[in-house]
Order: sequence, then structure tokens, then C-alpha cells
Amino acid sequence: MTQIREKITGAKEWPAHLTYVPALRVGNMVWLSGTTGTDDAGKITAPGNIEEQTRQIFRKFEKLLNEVGGTCDDIVQTHDFFTTTENYKSTAAVRREFFKTAQPTSAGVLVAGLLRKDALIEISAVAVLRDASS
Repeated sequence: MTQIREKITGAKEWPAHLTYVPALRVGNMVWLSGTTGTDDAGKITAPGNIEEQTRQIFRKFEKLLNEVGGTCDDIVQTHDFFTTTENYKSTAAVRREFFKTAQPTSAGVLVAGLLRKDALIEISAVAVLRDASS
């Protein structure tokens, strides 16, 4: 049996030449691609501010999940890639803002750098929607 893969692009046309999508839904599971704190034009929203970059990432996740009837409360796992440990603990408060009572599993990795210039953090996530027909 073949699973239907639904591309989730944030209600915008996704360039066909790219080899990934922002999110992918299969059944009631949603995989959110590694995301940095950028605006719609691809520019970092808060250079030097890991807390605000984290907030922007979760805003983007929330928008993508809303497209398929979910929220950040549906996230069950994150992988966080940090370029610095300076102020990284402030990202916990942002997680609480978006996860409310949910507590996903998580991995935090310190990396030498990220592909997006000025990005201090990149996060990928997995969500499980409560209702597979959403």
C-alpha cells in the first residue's frame, strides 16, 4: 500500500527545482524541515538574537501545521542545531510559549555553522496530528 505524501508549503507556490519542501505529511504524521528564523524574503529576522530567531522558527512551524489542522502542541520531537551556547537557554522560554503543555522529545547539537548566514539556530521537528483526517 502506497502512502500519500502531502507537501505543506505554507500556502505559497514552492519552487519545483528545490529538492525539499517545508513540511511533508504522511497519514497523521508531519515532518517539518530544518528551519531558520527568516522572514518570507529569506532574511534573518533578528541577527544576533537567538531567542527571537527561535520564536520566528516556531511561528513558521505553527503556520505550516495550521495548514493541516495542527498546532505546535502536536510536535513530538525537535532537533535543535545551535551555533552558539550564548543565550541558548533563552530558547526554553520560547518553546514553552509554543508548546504550552506539550513536552516533545528533543536533541540539541552544537555545530560550527549553518548554511544560512547569521542564523544562530536551526530546528527540524516531527508532529503527530490528533485527527488523521484533519
